[in-house]
Amino acid sequence: MARMDSFVEYTLELLEKVGPIQARSMFGGWGVYLGGRMFGLIGGGQLYLKVDDVTKPDFQAAGCRPFVYDGGEKSVEMGYWTPPADAADDAYALLPWARRAVDAANRAALKKAAKKPRAKAVSDKQAATKKPRAKAPARKRATRVKPS
Repeated sequence: MARMDSFVEYTLELLEKVGPIQARSMFGGWGVYLGGRMFGLIGGGQLYLKVDDVTKPDFQAAGCRPFVYDGGEKSVEMGYWTPPADAADDAYALLPWARRAVDAANRAALKKAAKKPRAKAVSDKQAATKKPRAKAPARKRATRVKPS
């Protein structure tokens, strides 16, 4: 496992007010998690927070920048944006932005769960009208005859 550098440790301290967070190394950077859901990304000495259609306009209006990586033929923008510059070093100013990111991560998880096919559930009405299966008669065991 990669060793945390001082910036990662400092960032985790800033985010402590969000809740019991964890950081896991990934692809040369770090994922920041709360309750098993990734809501932040640390890469290149910068914190990025998860955005979605609900929160992205707030981040754009605050002058934040997206996380962009080189995808070979073109640059790829991910759903993680920097917090506003005035919140970067202030735990209290960062807290509402981090909470938005946690909310975005939770919405993404719910959306993903809704897309997964669920096992066929039997409704109460179907269960009431369903006929019980008849049990097959038990087989008789062969008895052993003792030789005389």
